[in-house]
Amino acid sequence: MSTIEPLLKELEQEAQTTRRMLERVPTAYFDWQPHKKSMTVQRLATHIAELPGWVTMAITTDGLDFASNPYVQETVSNTAELLEYFDQSLASGRSNLLAATEETLAEPWTLRNGEEVLNVASKGEIIRMAYCQIVHHRAQLGVFLRLLDIPIPGSYGPSADEH
Repeated sequence: MSTIEPLLKELEQEAQTTRRMLERVPTAYFDWQPHKKSMTVQRLATHIAELPGWVTMAITTDGLDFASNPYVQETVSNTAELLEYFDQSLASGRSNLLAATEETLAEPWTLRNGEEVLNVASKGEIIRMAYCQIVHHRAQLGVFLRLLDIPIPGSYGPSADEH
């Protein structure tokens, strides 16, 4: 059985839920954060928007080295730009996954910080990890929005705001 088809299906399902969540992020609260150690709403939402692009990174590279490739987040100034960025990341991830082969997904992918190897997994496993990151950070954003008294959409069923 192909692993690409279920990965595509999951990407599409999570994208629908993620888009509904990102649509609710008000530009007016971009600088808000619930705790000094927490990300701002803008940083968290932008990170969520970029995560479908990790599918592209997993498929088209053999790894990521934080030491030689420091993280620089895309700048979005408002909710419309956030959604546009998400749509671009999703389109990239989707098109690269559609073009991938089972052999490519079985290849190793390495996360490192210079000489320190943090993780080695197959490219397919890295894609699944990216999906888990989407769900994890989307849940964080849901808490942020709840604290701001902004109704949140359901993820795998209705939310308390949809009853």
